[in-house]
Amino acid sequence: MLTLPPKVTPRAFERLAEIGAANDGKALRVAVEGGGCSGFQYEIDLDAPKDDDLVLEGSGEKVVIDSVSLPFLADAVIDFTEELIGARFVIENPNASSSCGCGTSFSM
Repeated sequence: MLTLPPKVTPRAFERLAEIGAANDGKALRVAVEGGGCSGFQYEIDLDAPKDDDLVLEGSGEKVVIDSVSLPFLADAVIDFTEELIGARFVIENPNASSSCGCGTSFSM
């Protein structure tokens, strides 16, 4: 089965530009780690790109994903949303069979 790399929305790249991450040589790192209330959890942070990262670029900004997390994020969409409860980067992951209410934890 062919899997596609994750996609990043223009809105997410625009938010990174507002933050000015590239000015500090950093990118938005999206990773998957064991834990959370559903088995896996997303870790989203600003970090310098590493040699084995997949680098997604847009609007002069970068989103990086390490090689271990990449299979968990195949075909996912990384976006930025502003809601009444706050603004945050979100991941729409078609590989997740369920997720917790806060959206940071999921199971496969």
